Amino acid sequence: MSTIQHGRTYNQNHAARTYAKGKRRISIYWTWSYPWEANRDLTEMDNRFSSMTEVRRVSWPNFEGEQWNRMNFLQGIEGTLELFHRSTLDFQRIAEEATGQPVAVFQRIDQAGYRLPIDERILADTDTLMVFGLDHLPSEQEASSEEIEAIRNWLKREGTCLLLAPHHDVGFTDDLKQRQVEYKHHGDELVPRQQRFTAYTRSLMKGLGVPVLNQYGLRPAVVQGTNQIAPLTINKDADRLGLLNGVSTFNFHMHLPHYAVTTDDARSIQVLATQPIDLSRPHPFTAAGNREFNAFLWMPAAGDRAGQILLADSTIFTTLFGGVDSLSVFWRNIAQMS
Repeated sequence: MSTIQHGRTYNQNHAARTYAKGKRRISIYWTWSYPWEANRDLTEMDNRFSSMTEVRRVSWPNFEGEQWNRMNFLQGIEGTLELFHRSTLDFQRIAEEATGQPVAVFQRIDQAGYRLPIDERILADTDTLMVFGLDHLPSEQEASSEEIEAIRNWLKREGTCLLLAPHHDVGFTDDLKQRQVEYKHHGDELVPRQQRFTAYTRSLMKGLGVPVLNQYGLRPAVVQGTNQIAPLTINKDADRLGLLNGVSTFNFHMHLPHYAVTTDDARSIQVLATQPIDLSRPHPFTAAGNREFNAFLWMPAAGDRAGQILLADSTIFTTLFGGVDSLSVFWRNIAQMS
C-alpha cells in the first residue's frame, strides 16, 4: 500500500488535536516576528538572516535547481526563513509516525501579520511545546507576564514538557577583534560578525526561573579525517528519562550555543550531554580552558511543576545542516518520552 501524501495548507486556524494516552501532541513555536526579520535592510551587516540570494551565492551550486529560482522560491530573507520551515518537515514526519498526532507549527508573528502569544490557543492541546528561539535581539520580542503565567500553569499538568531552544549569541562584545576571532572560529560566511538571539526565550527563561544563558556560537569538533561530527559526551547516569538511549551524535552545525548553567544547585538542572569543540580554531571560550560546550540539559519536575523542561538548540531538529540515524533516534525519544 502506498502512503497518501497530504496537500499543504496555510493561513487557517489550528484544528485542536484530541488527547490520547501515550500519544504526545507536539507543537513548535517560532519566536520571531516573520515580517520584522524578512523586512530587514540588506545593507545592515549585523543581526539579520541572510537573503536567499546570499545563501545561493555561498552554497553554490546547492540551490541552483529550478525549484529554487525566482519563479518558484522567494529570493530575499523570507526565502531563508522558509528554508527553516522546510527543514523541520522530517522531524514532523518522524514525530507524527511515533505519536499518531500531527505536529502543530506556530509563529509569534506570521507572514500574514497575525500575532500569536503563547496562551491557551496553543497550550490546550499541546503536551510538548518546543520554543525555537530564532528572534534577533533588536526585534525586541519579550515574553509577557501573561505568557509566563500561562506556561507556568500549563507545566503543572502531568505529562507536559517544555523544550527551550535559545540559539547562539555570536559577537556579543564591542571588541571588534574578538568578533573577528569568533567569526573565524565558526567559519560560516552567512553569519555576520554579530548575530544575537533570542530576547524572547531569554525573557521566558528568566520568568520561569530556568538558570541558563545561551552563549557564543561554537563549532563542533569532527571525527579526525572525516566531516562527521564528533560523538557527544553523555551523562548516562543523569539521563533518567532515557532521552539519549541509542543516541551518539546530533547533527553538525557550525555555530552552536553553549548553555551556561547559572546556578550552583546541581539538583535543579542536569547537563545530559556536552559537545566537543573544534580546537584547531581559536575562540575565547576554549582559550579559557573549555574543551566542550553544554548541548542538552534537563530540569526535572520540582515543586508544583509536574512537567519537564529541556534545553537543546533548534537546529538539532532540522535537516538544513545534515542528519544522521542517531538524530532520528533522538527525535523519536523526544516524541515518545514518558
